[in-house]
Amino acid sequence: MNEWAKHMVDLATGGAKEPEKPKESAAAELGRRGGLKGGKARASNMTAKERSAAARKAAKARWKNR
Repeated sequence: MNEWAKHMVDLATGGAKEPEKPKESAAAELGRRGGLKGGKARASNMTAKERSAAARKAAKARWKNR
């Protein structure tokens, strides 16, 4: 609560600074790279029937709460 109050005072007086963006680590970058190619690699190892079942399951999950 105190941090928020200080931030509000800083904003009102013009002393607020832009928050710094956290630096991405090398591990996060590797994880992203693996995530980008993971779906394609998984799909290439599946049969057409398995891909269809996975797509059907994903569609149900997307439309579940609508």
